[in-house]
Amino acid sequence: MTNFHEVRFPAGLSFGSVGGPERRTEIVTLNSGFEERNTPWQDARRRYDAGVAMRSADDLDTVLSFFEARAGRLYGFRWKDWCDYKSCLPSREPAFEDQEIGVGDNVLTEVQLCKNYVSGETAYCRAVTKPIEGTVSIGVGGVELFEGEGFSVDYSTGVVRFVEAPYEAALITAGFAFDVPVRFDTDRLEMSMAHFAAGNVPNIPVIEVRV
Repeated sequence: MTNFHEVRFPAGLSFGSVGGPERRTEIVTLNSGFEERNTPWQDARRRYDAGVAMRSADDLDTVLSFFEARAGRLYGFRWKDWCDYKSCLPSREPAFEDQEIGVGDNVLTEVQLCKNYVSGETAYCRAVTKPIEGTVSIGVGGVELFEGEGFSVDYSTGVVRFVEAPYEAALITAGFAFDVPVRFDTDRLEMSMAHFAAGNVPNIPVIEVRV
């Protein structure tokens, strides 16, 4: 994706942001009162408001510079979602057995990183396309592999490439930290030092992009 910059929005400023996943559900109410529900989206799309995290004039200047460097909505960038940025529970550190991402077949040499969201018997697999460099660990059949020896990672796509294809029926697992690919959802920033001093923060919408 040529209109994407592999740079992260300042993590300290995304810490206080508000946002999360959005789904699109189409609902038709029948004459009987029953509903038919469907969705054109396979994956959720996340939205955030970066403005609520601004605490000082220096923060405003940092965001203004970042916005101009991305040319508004033109270029995407990385975003740290502090509520969901690891393959494990928030209280733990990523480990190679965190997520099941594939099964070996003696042929497969590439696999996409993903995070599984499980509730009861239902699971949703979210592709992770922007892992953080140096955080990815991989396991094959319960044995940890080491980056540079057993596998490599494309940190711009989240694709893992094995030196040798995992053996038949071997469970492939992964642990990692990751960013969300996003862009600004506006080409215009409205800022006022007077309003900011009075406690009014600017609205700076950010939206996830497909990569």
